[in-house]
Amino acid sequence: MSESELQESPLALSHQLAGARFTAFAGWNMPLLYSSILEEHRAVRESAGLFDISHMGELRFAGPDAGAWLNTMLTNDTRKLPIGRAQYTLLLNEKGGVIDDLMLYRIGEEEWFIIANASRVIEVRDTLAAELPESVTLVDESAASAAVALQGPLAAEVFESAFAVQMPARNHVMDFIWENVPLFAAGTGYTGEAGCEVVIPASSADRVWTHIFQAAGDRLRPCGLASRDTLRLEVCYPLNGNDLSPERSPFEAGLDIFVKMDKGDFQGRTALQRQLEGDYQRLVAFIMEGKTPPPRAHCPVMIGGVAVGEVTSGSQSPSLGAGIGLAMVPESASAPGSEIGIEIRGQIFPARIHSKPLYHRPL
Repeated sequence: MSESELQESPLALSHQLAGARFTAFAGWNMPLLYSSILEEHRAVRESAGLFDISHMGELRFAGPDAGAWLNTMLTNDTRKLPIGRAQYTLLLNEKGGVIDDLMLYRIGEEEWFIIANASRVIEVRDTLAAELPESVTLVDESAASAAVALQGPLAAEVFESAFAVQMPARNHVMDFIWENVPLFAAGTGYTGEAGCEVVIPASSADRVWTHIFQAAGDRLRPCGLASRDTLRLEVCYPLNGNDLSPERSPFEAGLDIFVKMDKGDFQGRTALQRQLEGDYQRLVAFIMEGKTPPPRAHCPVMIGGVAVGEVTSGSQSPSLGAGIGLAMVPESASAPGSEIGIEIRGQIFPARIHSKPLYHRPL
């Protein structure tokens, strides 16, 4: 895809004025970084950072049967989601592979909202639309919306300074008005820190972005995709297209807790049941030992000189000062503490499997 074919965020001008370096991502021209990965990563771990997530998609569902129908399509249990709460869930294909991992929000008695990953928005929308009952409506609000993620230990302070209301608690959601602009905020994020995600009408995006920075002062930095990736990797949040795919099940990705096999039938359940009866690979987290190059996706995972799997995501961890990653390996080799080798540019470097997450916030 050429640069001219990439979609632009409603916040593109604000990013240019802030000196962002851009990169192509999932068909979008998005900020990679503004200063450095290290500075932006540390800002989120120590104070607060603001990310543009307008490339993600927003889908709204309504109708008396919407919740029950979504329960037949998604892996988590919508019946356990009260009004005003959010739930992590997955949409599977009939083979049990992951089409997308999603955040599902219950915003009313008969109204639901989904945020989907940029690379999967169309497929998620079309997959759900193909099974939509007559009693349920689906509206794709992606083109009319912008969204930002405010993340970090000072996120609540910044949010209150900007909007004079309390930031929603973790997995809670709320609608509110700021200077005649309707906003939707959810206590969710992709960094392992406190924070929230705010959906904004696209026409008001620059105004809201600028106001948040004016209210925050030196407590806040703009952050790009590069630091977003190192932050999520430290806490082992999977990335669709790397750690999740239509060929891999949520069990292989270690997302068992978000799959409610006892709730009744849902798309992909039969395939998952068959998988439970056999052996399958597991997505594990690892830390490189000693001074090594950073691991990258598709690096072979070695045990006893034999390739047994591959890295799905890898990077240098600013918080841990070591190479880290996620890798798909046989279940027999997935125990924390197991020694493995990661082949990088033809040389094998030592690593060890660790429990997730790799990074824990200091007490």
